[in-house]
Amino acid sequence: MADLNNKLEYVNEKAKSNSKDFILECEKRYQSIIDKIVKKIIEEDGREIIMLAGPSSAGKTTTAKRLKEGLGSKGVTTYVLSLDDFYLNREDIPYLPDGSQDYETVHALDLERLENDLNSLLRGETVKTPVFDFTTGRRSDTEFNTITLGQEDVVIIEGLHALNPIITDKVHGKLLKVYINVSSRIYDENCDLVLNKRNFRFLRRMIRDYKFRASSVDNTYKLWKNVTAGEEKYLFPYRDNADIKANTVHLYEPCVIKNQALPLLRDSEVSVEFREDAEKLCASLERFFDIDENEVPKDSLLREFLG
Repeated sequence: MADLNNKLEYVNEKAKSNSKDFILECEKRYQSIIDKIVKKIIEEDGREIIMLAGPSSAGKTTTAKRLKEGLGSKGVTTYVLSLDDFYLNREDIPYLPDGSQDYETVHALDLERLENDLNSLLRGETVKTPVFDFTTGRRSDTEFNTITLGQEDVVIIEGLHALNPIITDKVHGKLLKVYINVSSRIYDENCDLVLNKRNFRFLRRMIRDYKFRASSVDNTYKLWKNVTAGEEKYLFPYRDNADIKANTVHLYEPCVIKNQALPLLRDSEVSVEFREDAEKLCASLERFFDIDENEVPKDSLLREFLG
């Protein structure tokens, strides 16, 4: 983006000269985004729903958490719900022409339940929203989120489809639509591309999947094609519906992520079909100066992926 110096040489110079200040600068930039959204929310009167959308690994979970904390510091009671909890039971998920189930489509959600729950919340009614169990592939029969929105309370709905008119047009009340993504690339001094926006998100997801979802790099690669295809079809056409757009890049992140990413990308078990891309990512990451992961703040958005 225009407000960021996204040159490799700039990133490396900042990382070498004073990595702590560089990290602080990046973290303050992200916090300013949170503060801006919080300010926009509290300018409104009455209960409100924040629709927070973004592609995979854009940082929706951390952004929702930080918004809740920011609003809480202003005395606003805030709840966070994930659209993933409104998934249909596994046997009811729509099928693609090839016979596989389409988990990316908006129609994989229980749209009727979602519409009823959101409108009931806006009326101030007590609602028991579902909790989806990804182990069984079904919504829990015993676990719910019980919510009653007070007159000035806020609920944040985060998920891939949060800006889809199929959902938002059915909600009768105040909505603030927020779209987040990694919206910066890194170029070198010759204007050659070093990392693109999807590289950032893939690296974040690869590390998170490996550390927290027992998923190999190979499996992340195999899933990535369908994930990005779903974003192209079900998210990107609606990003201009957002009231606020935010770039969640942290320019220092390649300097930190490389230390976990390089060993994973060099794993001999990465399939031949993905090996060329893995080698290109390795070559790009090797161009960044190292920053010790221990320097990353515990509440950083990057901790969503690094742990």
